[in-house]
Amino acid sequence: MCLMLSAAAEPLMHDLPQDTVMHAFFRVQGSQAHLLVRVPLDLLHGISWPTSHGEYAINDSGAAVNQALDALGHAILVWQDGERLAPTVSSGQLAALGDLSFANPEAAAAHIAQPVDAELKIAADLGYLDAHFAYPIRPAPAVFSIQSRVAEDLQDLSKLIVQFVPDGNYRGGVLTISAQSGKVALNPNRRQTALGFVLVGMQGLLANADSLLFIVCLMIPFRRARDFAAPYAAFALANIISLAGTAFGFAPDSVWFAALTVSVSAVLIFLLALGNIFGAHLLRRRLWTGLFGFALGFEFAKLLVGRLQFAGGHSQIALWFFAFGIDLGALLASALTFVGLALILRGARAGRVGIIVLSAIVAHTAWHWMIDRLSVLWQMPWPPMTMGGFYHLTQWIFAALLAVGAYVLAAQRIERRWPKMPLPAS
Repeated sequence: MCLMLSAAAEPLMHDLPQDTVMHAFFRVQGSQAHLLVRVPLDLLHGISWPTSHGEYAINDSGAAVNQALDALGHAILVWQDGERLAPTVSSGQLAALGDLSFANPEAAAAHIAQPVDAELKIAADLGYLDAHFAYPIRPAPAVFSIQSRVAEDLQDLSKLIVQFVPDGNYRGGVLTISAQSGKVALNPNRRQTALGFVLVGMQGLLANADSLLFIVCLMIPFRRARDFAAPYAAFALANIISLAGTAFGFAPDSVWFAALTVSVSAVLIFLLALGNIFGAHLLRRRLWTGLFGFALGFEFAKLLVGRLQFAGGHSQIALWFFAFGIDLGALLASALTFVGLALILRGARAGRVGIIVLSAIVAHTAWHWMIDRLSVLWQMPWPPMTMGGFYHLTQWIFAALLAVGAYVLAAQRIERRWPKMPLPAS
């Protein structure tokens, strides 16, 4: 249910509310769950609020508050283990802009339970509705989920910041969701976290144009599973190093660094395409793929960091299964690429001509990406080198050398054990 009227229906209404952020506490207490939510009145234009001289008529607002509570009860949805909960108790109270009673759930509940202050003055659109909903629940450990459909027409602009306040059976956390987020678990278990982040990782790779173009370019001259195994291992190892390091704060969080990583990705695709044209060498492809996976990890870390709030207390599980999802996405993209190249590179196009033509198309695309991104990077102000930055740089160099050493040792071990199927040596 949308709680805003359109500008066409209300000519005096401004198109975009000034305050679109709601704050909420979700508290579990024994056999009841309590949702305490503060909603800007600017989001509640669908409610017929009585006003007088540009202010809300507090004493006459009882019916409007009840109407708003009913609308919110249908717009903010709550589940326990997948079963929709219906509020059995609801109450509300208007609050002025400077009201500080929503600092914690106890103060918020006490404020909502108070009688209406007849002397309260709230200018139109500048206050809040504080609402309290109580839900009967099964008094056992469970997964609670929430969805906000308030002001759906505002999409991601309408946000709900909800703090999960558990009893002894739950672990708390803070989530920021929007009308576009859908159903979100407040305290996901390990299985939900693992599955959810695998899907996020797969979707992230399959939606990343750089990754797809690189995989196509990588497989144009070599399309056997044995040829792809060693570069894939280098990609997975390098990707998890940069992904984990960035997700936990060991990489610069700045615009110039993001511009640098996407520029490196475009350069690597272009060089790989040139290698295809002038004679691809399988023995050197691990280096290119490892470098690309390393650069890509920094890009995917932004997606991971933005989603870690949905992992509850399972951030480590989220990291590893997100990386696993990226690897699964790479395998799926490679399989689809294999089928597509098999259909394209056949007959007269099966030889060097087909490889050169396709690689030239990839090189042309990557060239334009590279020029555009490098021009943006060139305009970025580079930060001065500090002792802290130098320390982080040495950490990354050490991690890269350690990863290369581990990969080489593993490759040598596999080659000795299965001499008939050796991994390419660099």
